[in-house]
Amino acid sequence: ISEFQSILRNKYRMDCVYYAHAGSGELHTRPLFNLKTAEGLKAFRGIATDIAELVKKYRGSLSGEHGDGRLRGEFLPFMVGRECYEMMRRIKRAFDPANIFNPGKIIEAPPMDTNLRYGPGHPNPKIETVFDFSNTQGILRATEQCNGSGDCRKGPTAGGVMCPSYMASRDEKDTTRARANILRHALTAPRDVLHPLVDEDVMQVMDLCLSCKACKSECPSNVDIAKLKAEFLQQWYDAKGVPLRSRIVGGFARGARIASFAPWAWNFVFGTPPVRRFLNRVTGFHPERTIPLLHKQTLRGWHHHRKVITGRRKVFLFCDEFTNFQDVPVGQKALLLLERLGHQVVIPDHLESARAWLSKGFLRKAREIAIENVRRLGPLVSFETPLVGIEPSAILGFRDEYPDLVPPDMHNQALALAKNALLFEEFLAKEFEEKRIASERFSSRKKVLHLHGHCHQKALSSMTPSVTALQIPSNYSVRIIPSGCCGMAGSFGYEREHFEVSMKVGGLVLFPSIEKTPPGDMIVAAGTSCRHQIKDGTGRVARHPAEVLYEALL
Repeated sequence: ISEFQSILRNKYRMDCVYYAHAGSGELHTRPLFNLKTAEGLKAFRGIATDIAELVKKYRGSLSGEHGDGRLRGEFLPFMVGRECYEMMRRIKRAFDPANIFNPGKIIEAPPMDTNLRYGPGHPNPKIETVFDFSNTQGILRATEQCNGSGDCRKGPTAGGVMCPSYMASRDEKDTTRARANILRHALTAPRDVLHPLVDEDVMQVMDLCLSCKACKSECPSNVDIAKLKAEFLQQWYDAKGVPLRSRIVGGFARGARIASFAPWAWNFVFGTPPVRRFLNRVTGFHPERTIPLLHKQTLRGWHHHRKVITGRRKVFLFCDEFTNFQDVPVGQKALLLLERLGHQVVIPDHLESARAWLSKGFLRKAREIAIENVRRLGPLVSFETPLVGIEPSAILGFRDEYPDLVPPDMHNQALALAKNALLFEEFLAKEFEEKRIASERFSSRKKVLHLHGHCHQKALSSMTPSVTALQIPSNYSVRIIPSGCCGMAGSFGYEREHFEVSMKVGGLVLFPSIEKTPPGDMIVAAGTSCRHQIKDGTGRVARHPAEVLYEALL
């Protein structure tokens, strides 16, 4: 190391930074120079040559664990010697006479400073975004996190969620890798400099992204394509306008609020198959996809007319738009369960979650909602008084998108709120582990539960709290269905052109697993879209964990 440091200082007039490799205790050096200048690139190549000489001098390996490839291939003749290198060339010619297998990567590799993605003088694009990409040093760096490892090309039996559309199509363009690459290319070689992301090719590649969030946790580089897709859609709308169907989906909460004044009318229309099919066709949804019906009253309205229970530990219940208008019985049982377990449940004053707006890329509208929700809920929510959510995609937005949407002066407040925004099952599991809930409060009957996990929960939280909560009744046994995404993914599975892919994704693992489940066993799914997909795909009714545990109370 001292010899290398001496070369840097004396030959290149440069300093370097030392850092320890996590876990191994190895000491590495990171020289400081700019590859976007001709001088920096020349220095980089010179230093690489000096490193090769140093490594060989001390009888080491230049390749290490990552192989040679385009970065170190040119140094192979020097490292292994001309005689050995010539033998390698003869082997390459014998097995690959047409030179079609990764040409130029190992044998006859060009100099390391050729065929660069960015050369000296290449402009560094600055894109104004709605999301805050500062943690990746901008949106371009966010796309460049993809290292091409291809983990997104796994099959449905490999475990995990990423990438559901590729599992269904087996087409490279539907991988996480392809989406990151097309976005990077659009940003660095734009057809329209003023609107680099507004590109039909990008739209085609992004089209089948279900925004499941799996890549954020399962990709080795944690490329968040769902976030990038939302930003892309907002930029697209700014330049091209907003399609009617996207407005309908984004404004779901507003439409449901209006329809809730006459839920019978909504239910007659969408509960009558011929009428529903006709309206689905008109609005761009698939005629065979059923539409969730509205409850006769909202969860907020029901709770407003109840007697307030005081004198207990306070819990704030996030009344998301899906539970408030459609899944009211789920919300009622969640609230009653919390009360019977000793909590005072308060539904605070807040706006919708903005999940529908986010899913369709309406980031400016989502930002308005995020700012207002953080402003209203931030002063109320704390470790002692958490915010508990029933619908995973709604409550997890506080952890995932909200901190990147609010202005800088609200960022810390959003992060504090995110720490205390809990899934319903997370809260119950925590209470159970801290012995504030006893198994004796629940039935001792034996029951087998088959649990399908919501994509956002798998990516941003864990399935462990759900298993813990559902096994609070002493004889309840939970079996996790080894499924990825259910295929519904918000509005994706409703849309005419995506319906078949949606059902194909569900049919990879989820539908067959449920069809093998004995009729006496219970299907459990926390996500409202997941339950809807299971009903449409298998005819079975899935229950929310809150319903399961409420019905198990003694």
